[in-house]
Amino acid sequence: MTEAIAASDDTPKGLLKVAGAGLLTGVLTPLLPPLIDRINGTPGDFRIALVAVPFAILVFILVRRFSPNPWWAALAAAIVTMIAFVCAVNVAIWADGRAADAAKATRNILAGLAGGFTGATIMAVGMCLLPAGPRDVGAWLPMLSVGTTAGALLALDNALDLDLTSFLYPVWQASVAVGLATALRRTRSSLDVND
Repeated sequence: MTEAIAASDDTPKGLLKVAGAGLLTGVLTPLLPPLIDRINGTPGDFRIALVAVPFAILVFILVRRFSPNPWWAALAAAIVTMIAFVCAVNVAIWADGRAADAAKATRNILAGLAGGFTGATIMAVGMCLLPAGPRDVGAWLPMLSVGTTAGALLALDNALDLDLTSFLYPVWQASVAVGLATALRRTRSSLDVND
């Protein structure tokens, strides 16, 4: 996966490779819960965080490749990604509970939008705190908007009763990965111009 992302990262083709890597991690994500559920004695949020490991690895690679951050910052970005995943799941559950009187499809859309927004926002805030992280809000708006919108695919997953497959994870992770790479490239470009 690293070689695919590393090649020609400054072209639209490079972003297609990032999207492809995000699709791959999104396909792997729903396959992990049955394996992780076999781990006895671990808290639920820790198990949810483990589900995010494939996408966290991708984020680690993107931060290393597309930004001048040190290796430890890429590791911090991967950990923030796992935290964002846990928060997104918990917010989606909370939103679903708050809309208990609504139709199931409406609850799923609201829960997905809330979870998608939460995950993308926590990731953006976490990346802003990195030493060379983009602090320009405009750099993060595409990632936040597409992350929020893609969260609504939770309704499609639930309507089709998907378990080991998903539309939500591949689309969300591919979109957010491209948004992250774009924001990091934008910052790297501005640093190169200022040097």
